[in-house]
Amino acid sequence: MAEAVIRRAGTPDLPAVLGLYAELNNARVATLPQAEALLARLDAYPDYGLYVAEIEGRIVGTFCLVILDNIAHWGTPSALVESVVVAEAQRGTGLGRRMMREAGRLAAGKGCYKLALSSNVDAKPAHRFYESLGFEAYGYSFRLDPPFTGDTEETA
Repeated sequence: MAEAVIRRAGTPDLPAVLGLYAELNNARVATLPQAEALLARLDAYPDYGLYVAEIEGRIVGTFCLVILDNIAHWGTPSALVESVVVAEAQRGTGLGRRMMREAGRLAAGKGCYKLALSSNVDAKPAHRFYESLGFEAYGYSFRLDPPFTGDTEETA
């Protein structure tokens, strides 16, 4: 198998990236015009990128990486990897491992004190994969869906 090239994504890569997201999201993805506008916004952020893994001209994996400036932790940035997808035909080949190593290399190059990610609580195979890379489960991940009022029945 040819070696994967992992690089920052460009607009021509978006149809393939949307196809990868569709594999995990029951084909529910952004439209191409939405994705193009979002990629332009990502490119405007410092240190926020959409990356692709390419083998022989085919996009077979993707992830987003954002480096977050941080006033806490002595002003040391942290990194967050999101939206990791490997094409079904490439799963188990080491491609995901290579993509995560690249995310770690990019984060280390920016001096990050941690590389974090979140994963769906039911994605047990993904959890085993991340643990095999040295990630540790810590804390809890919470979410709040719109409307973002934060109101609850209880009082603090």
